[in-house]
Amino acid sequence: MRERDGTNNGHLDERTAVLMLHGRSVPVLAGFDLDYKTYSWAEALAKAGYDVFMMDLQGSGLSPRPTMNEPRNVNPAQQNLLKPRPPGFTPGSPYYPFQLTNSNSDRDELNTVVDWIIHNRGVKKVAFIGWSAAAFTMGPYAVKNPGKVSSLFLLAPIFPPEGTSNAPASLPLPGFPMFVSTKSGTWNGWGNEALCAGQREPAMKDVVWDAIMKSDPVGSTWGPVGEGLNRIRNFVRWGWNKTTAAQGGVLGGSVPVLIAYGEHDKQANTSSEDQELNFSVPALYNAIAGNHKLMVKLDCAGHSVVWEMQHQNLHKLSKHWLDHLKVDGKTQGIFDMDTNGAISPAP
Repeated sequence: MRERDGTNNGHLDERTAVLMLHGRSVPVLAGFDLDYKTYSWAEALAKAGYDVFMMDLQGSGLSPRPTMNEPRNVNPAQQNLLKPRPPGFTPGSPYYPFQLTNSNSDRDELNTVVDWIIHNRGVKKVAFIGWSAAAFTMGPYAVKNPGKVSSLFLLAPIFPPEGTSNAPASLPLPGFPMFVSTKSGTWNGWGNEALCAGQREPAMKDVVWDAIMKSDPVGSTWGPVGEGLNRIRNFVRWGWNKTTAAQGGVLGGSVPVLIAYGEHDKQANTSSEDQELNFSVPALYNAIAGNHKLMVKLDCAGHSVVWEMQHQNLHKLSKHWLDHLKVDGKTQGIFDMDTNGAISPAP
């Protein structure tokens, strides 16, 4: 966990704590605290006076990564990417033939951090900011623990409206502990959503990858020399769907919600016959039962908007939300944001 505390000494009793959680494949510091130009979202919030915390779940970033130091525990279909081979590595079946973590363990880890912040920083609640798959952890946690969560800001949330509600019959679930991704694959995948002129800086290919590798001391030594591979934990998930989102009227009720996403986002909005992989951001907005809910679509932005030209407008949107829990003076509605940061009601 990293903290950037922007609270002035004379206002410690007014401190507002914000907790930021990463998605599936990007460690928290590369996503939220990128040390390049104006891209650090956490720094922008700290400069606005917030006490900002960022956490990596087990298996990600600088948190413990049990079983993930063993290259044989990489997805067998991806072991061919481990070239040159790490010392002693021979491709084959995983030594630990299970997925690494699950919804229960992730939410338990989140709860430990939330309780630590509340106790050690003297706050009653914590404001959540989550990107992408963070919704699987933060959404259900807020529903079950509204007394600890002051608000929920979800960027490009992954939401399967018909996803499963129940845990597997037995855990851990068979499989493998991790995937890996390459520098070019990551950049090209992001490029599939870069459809506007100037949407991303060419320099970001190196800047972002170097930040990911800085949070992965082992993966950075695998694969192409001087480039490395990004180790991505494999986790089994459940309990985040239209039933959960509506449960008790908590979301949009005692926990106000703001959803933001890029107009070109193909990861948070999919079309799949597999209900576990059929994701929809608008479906999340519709599923939330409370009335204090807002959704903002960002023009010329993709799933990786934190590293795109709209990033400063995203920072401003989040600061306004944390200050006022409103968008354009309203507590409910669907809006568009243009590349100048101007907000207007969606047609």
